[in-house]
Amino acid sequence: MPPDLSTSPLDEEREKQEANEKDVALMLRVKEGDMAAFENLVEIHQSAVIGTVAKMLGGASEAEDIAQQVFIRVWKSAGRYKPQAKFTTWLFTITRNLVFNESRRRKRKPTVSVEEREEEYHLTVSDREAPSPSDDLIQSELEKTIDTAIQELPEKQRMAVVLRRYEELPYDEIAKVLSMSVPAVKSLLFRARTQLKESLQKYLEQ
Repeated sequence: MPPDLSTSPLDEEREKQEANEKDVALMLRVKEGDMAAFENLVEIHQSAVIGTVAKMLGGASEAEDIAQQVFIRVWKSAGRYKPQAKFTTWLFTITRNLVFNESRRRKRKPTVSVEEREEEYHLTVSDREAPSPSDDLIQSELEKTIDTAIQELPEKQRMAVVLRRYEELPYDEIAKVLSMSVPAVKSLLFRARTQLKESLQKYLEQ
C-alpha cells in the first residue's frame, strides 16, 4: 500500500500529541480508581505491549501473560503516576523491567528452546494479505531469520531495535525507556544494526 501523502509530518506529530494527551487524561482517571478508563487504556495499548514482549522473548507463549502483568503493574502504580513524560514512555519502561526480569529468569532456568518459541510465534501470527505459497514461504523464512538475529542481540540492543523498528518510537523516548542518553541509544542501535546485518548477510547472499 502506498504511503498516505496527505498526512504531513506536522499532522503526524499533532496526532501523536493528541494521543498522548488522551492517554494522560485516562491515566489520571485511573489514578482516581476509574476502572473504565483503565480498560480503555488496556484496549488502546495491549497490542503494542504484547507485540513488544513477543519480539523481546522470541515467542508468543508467555507474551499475553507478561503483558497482563504489565497492566496489573500500571493499575497498582497508578497512585504514584505523574505525567512528567509521555504515557507510552512510562508504559514501555514498565514493560522493559518485566521483560528483562523474565529474560534473566530464563537464563537461570531455561525452559523452552528458542526454536520452539520461534515456531510457536510464527504459527500465531496471521497474514494481513494472502500471498502466493512461494511468497509466503520466502516471507516466513525472512521473518524467522530476522527474529532469530534479534534474539541474538544483548537485551538493551534488542529492546532498542524492537522499540525503534516495530513501535517506531523516537530516539528520545527510547532513551528514557532505557535510562540512557540519546547519543548512547544511537550508538546502541548502530551496534545492533551492524550485528543484525552480519547475521542476515548469509540469508541476503542467497
